[in-house]
Amino acid sequence: MIPILFAMPGNEAFTLHLDRAISCEVGQMEMRRFPDGETYVRLQSQVHGRDVIFVCTLDRPDEKAMALYLAARTARELGARRVGLIAPYLAYMRQDARFKEGEGITSTHFAAFLSDFLDWLVTVDPHLHRHHKLNEIYSIPTKVVHAAPAIGDWIAEHVDNPVIIGPDAESEQWAAKVAKSVRCPYVVLEKTRKGDRDVEVSSLDASQWKGGTPVLVDDITSTGHTMIAAVGKLKEAGLPAPVCVSVHPVFAGSAYEDLQAAGVNKIVSCNTISHATNQIDVAEAIAVAAVELMAILPVNS
Repeated sequence: MIPILFAMPGNEAFTLHLDRAISCEVGQMEMRRFPDGETYVRLQSQVHGRDVIFVCTLDRPDEKAMALYLAARTARELGARRVGLIAPYLAYMRQDARFKEGEGITSTHFAAFLSDFLDWLVTVDPHLHRHHKLNEIYSIPTKVVHAAPAIGDWIAEHVDNPVIIGPDAESEQWAAKVAKSVRCPYVVLEKTRKGDRDVEVSSLDASQWKGGTPVLVDDITSTGHTMIAAVGKLKEAGLPAPVCVSVHPVFAGSAYEDLQAAGVNKIVSCNTISHATNQIDVAEAIAVAAVELMAILPVNS
């Protein structure tokens, strides 16, 4: 039987993109809150003996994790063959070390949580830093989709004479891949983080980039402060207003408006999180990855 896709609330549009690329059925599910705040889940489509795929991007994860857990457990209880998750954005990847006494390494805790009730996971460019691969913390099979080719295609089509700029050292892996895809130069700035909303970025010697269009590329735009600090340094260097590209447009609070106000040319993102800036579609690559992963998994993962 063909797989069945269930869209968790807020993921309906992205699921329709996947449906065009995967031979599957889009399942029907009822989900609501009881008056006391608990979650009600009912899978209205038959799942017995079938591969079940939940689609749930995990920004604002604390609002979504319990509903996902209950939906996946319900599918397994009703006889699903395997239960997988397509999470275009994967949360809880940044706390990958104990930075202060008394903290927990929550990336490992969340990985253990998801691994407990899922058979497999597909995501896009997780924030891997001290963990180098997902299988270091996830005990289930995983597959990572890289957004760089799609970002490169968009830049090649829409930006003249691009120069890719990574706003900090952690962004170099994305900046380098995108630049290679576009066949253009790139440079990476240095960042000093003094707090969640206090960031300093190194100055840039832009003499060799005159005449180019700066394109800031980063994996996650959350508070936007790293991007905003980088935009300021580009202005100081005499470069034109940059195009800002984010793989995952989290945009917490007023981050999007603040970035616009910093004086950028354009803000675009991949559709891993639904946002007005979505212009780069990664659904087809995710669908291919999910099909490839399901094809090599045993029935009882």
